[in-house]
Amino acid sequence: MTYNVSTTGSVATQELAASLAPFLRGGQVLELVSDLGGGKTTFVQGLAKGWGFGGDVGSPTFTINRVYHLKPELEVHHYDLYRLGDTGVVGDELAEDLNDPQVITVIEWADIARSQVPADRLTITFAVTAEDSRELSLVAGGPISGQILSQWQTSRESEATS
Repeated sequence: MTYNVSTTGSVATQELAASLAPFLRGGQVLELVSDLGGGKTTFVQGLAKGWGFGGDVGSPTFTINRVYHLKPELEVHHYDLYRLGDTGVVGDELAEDLNDPQVITVIEWADIARSQVPADRLTITFAVTAEDSRELSLVAGGPISGQILSQWQTSRESEATS
């Protein structure tokens, strides 16, 4: 299942992500794909806002991983594997997160960990169409991500007709 949507401006990208957040309840994996500056961190900022997270959400480019505690039983673990040649020790941590039903795992530059990333993930590809515009393609890789994408798409269509 695939869903395509356009955004103009970082606020619109964050609002789009915030609308997806309630459909992610733990145990899911999101793969974010784009060039540098494509909107991946902006999207994660929107997800965090959608969960009511009030803290700072930044790129984990230099820290490799950032953890956002949303509530006692739900966390987001945001990985940026861009600077790694292989996953090494980070791969062990990633493997734990991918199997934790209380963690939503968001991965940038997932090609480095391709063998560890489950097929049933929501892959979000950002294409820059103008300086402040993005075309997002969301692709579900299996039944769980497919259900999330279907429910979110139905919700967005219902809001558009209200």
